[in-house]
Amino acid sequence: MSEIGSVLDRLMATVLSRKGADPSTSYTASLLSKGPARCAKKFGEEAVEAALAGALGDKDELAAESADVLYHLAVLLAANDVTLDDVAAKLAEREGTSGHEEKASRTS
Repeated sequence: MSEIGSVLDRLMATVLSRKGADPSTSYTASLLSKGPARCAKKFGEEAVEAALAGALGDKDELAAESADVLYHLAVLLAANDVTLDDVAAKLAEREGTSGHEEKASRTS
């Protein structure tokens, strides 16, 4: 079984502990202090870097960039007061549904 769940829980706890911290002493606090839009921008940048690493087939770089993506996702979630449990609930709702069916069920 994968360790990702416990790692993500610890990551999220760390990110949440930085809310309201001094931005000059914490990178996470500095991101959060700039608001959700800045957090979203950083997440997007990291997602593109991960996509490029994947397209190039560089496994080590993809793993590293994926770690950055997950960190910046945690920051973005925290900036918007969305929990990992909120995300898990959405994933659970989709279990057993084909991706095509799920995508077709979304309203435009």
